[in-house]
Amino acid sequence: MQQPTPLSSESLQASAAERSDRYIYIACPWAPLGGGMFRVADYLIQSQAAHTPADAARLRPLDTRGGGSALLSLWVLLTALVRILRGRLDGRLAGVHVNMAEKLSLFRKSMVVIVSNALGVPVVLHLHAQMQRFYRRLPSPLRGAVRWVFSLAATVVVIGPAARRFVTEELQVPADRVETIINGVPERMLPRRARPAAGLKRILFLGNLSDLKGVSNLLHALARPGLRDAGLEVAIAGGGDVEGYRAKAQSLGIDGFVRFEGWCEQAKTAQLLAEADVLVLPSYDEVLPLVILEALANGVAVVCCPVGEIPSLLSDGVNVRFVAPGDIDGLAAALQQLRQRPELLEQLGRNGRALYEQQFSLSRFFASVARIHRRHFGVAGHARDAVAPSQEHAP
Repeated sequence: MQQPTPLSSESLQASAAERSDRYIYIACPWAPLGGGMFRVADYLIQSQAAHTPADAARLRPLDTRGGGSALLSLWVLLTALVRILRGRLDGRLAGVHVNMAEKLSLFRKSMVVIVSNALGVPVVLHLHAQMQRFYRRLPSPLRGAVRWVFSLAATVVVIGPAARRFVTEELQVPADRVETIINGVPERMLPRRARPAAGLKRILFLGNLSDLKGVSNLLHALARPGLRDAGLEVAIAGGGDVEGYRAKAQSLGIDGFVRFEGWCEQAKTAQLLAEADVLVLPSYDEVLPLVILEALANGVAVVCCPVGEIPSLLSDGVNVRFVAPGDIDGLAAALQQLRQRPELLEQLGRNGRALYEQQFSLSRFFASVARIHRRHFGVAGHARDAVAPSQEHAP
């Protein structure tokens, strides 16, 4: 099938010079249901300047899922496609930045890519998932369809080397059309609480409550001798089976120092990070969780599993403490080590903050995305001078 020729960069640049009302759609589920993908997109939009210069474009949200039922999501998707058509017809839409994950996200976003391409609107496809296992389980015709969808994008953005290998080797996207951009998060929002001289005291888990995220393993580790009587304060924040895990904590006899916050908005998340000594995320499967980057931004030590893109960017004992997925004894030992060695706790927090400034700042992320938009859309968003999150948006 012959793909339509998108608008050239030269023509888009000429249009941008004449108009000050051009915009770029940032497409993803525009609600907390979208998880980290939504937060990345939301941070990107929050960090643009209040006023758009004539030579820049406005970044606009394009909801492709909604927060309701699967049936309602089809209506939301159709509405998104109509908005793309409308933007193409009035000449103001410069391009669409499609944030994609696996499963149903893959199929919804594929429709956005296909329709945009058919209309001659250039697309940047941003992959936010380790999609390898899901892709390999698809029937051969569907794998071919996925490869075709990825071939339609002007460029494919990945988060790290594992995703890059998958996109180039299995999805067969030419290497010169694949860009690696590491996600970015805002600066710390609240002053850090002074850490007690004794070292580790306040432990934080942030994420969806599930066994895949290692919540059960964390609770069992906290019930180990040496931790259950150590005077710890543990906050577990996130949606999911809150009552089920609260009952599990009670059955393990640790409910006296483990509290469940439920789903938290951005201001509450900032408060929890400001108060924490260590973030624990013992997940079995991740890409590069934003919550880890947010902990680094806040100078909070991190204990996590070396899965996804994490081990390619973080170093055990330097800016993070790794434990193997499912290793409850190893998780308990790592927490015990940080409790007994406050200097290591300080070192991890300090080195993590330095790494954030080098690689994970929101200003760096915005500039990297703007560079790609300018190349393929002929125009890009304009960042605020000081990038910080708005209090009115939820993570």
